[in-house]
Amino acid sequence: QLQLMESGGASVQAGGSLRLSCTASEYIYCMGWYRQAPGKRVEGLATLYAGGESRYYDDSVKGRFTISLDSTKRIAYLQMTDLQPEDTAMYYCSAKEHGFGCLPSSTSSFPHRGQGTQVTVFG
Repeated sequence: QLQLMESGGASVQAGGSLRLSCTASEYIYCMGWYRQAPGKRVEGLATLYAGGESRYYDDSVKGRFTISLDSTKRIAYLQMTDLQPEDTAMYYCSAKEHGFGCLPSSTSSFPHRGQGTQVTVFG
């Protein structure tokens, strides 16, 4: 059973940056990130597949967030810059075996997901 574990969440001042990590217990073709704040809808953020060759972003984070894969292809990063209070949320990593439908809007429905890591932006 594939396991995903997020890390890197923290409290940060507005305008700051964070890098989240998602470590998979084994290689999986499609990985992504989504977030959910209390009382708000789920937001798909970014996905990648084919070893990182294909990457997709939700318009709300394009230009500020970058998804990437490490050389082992088992750790997906989400580099976040210019963070704002509205970015405060629980951030989740998710994954699926196939590239079809590997899009940010579908991340919360992927069959594999981690426990989440909290990002809080103040100021």
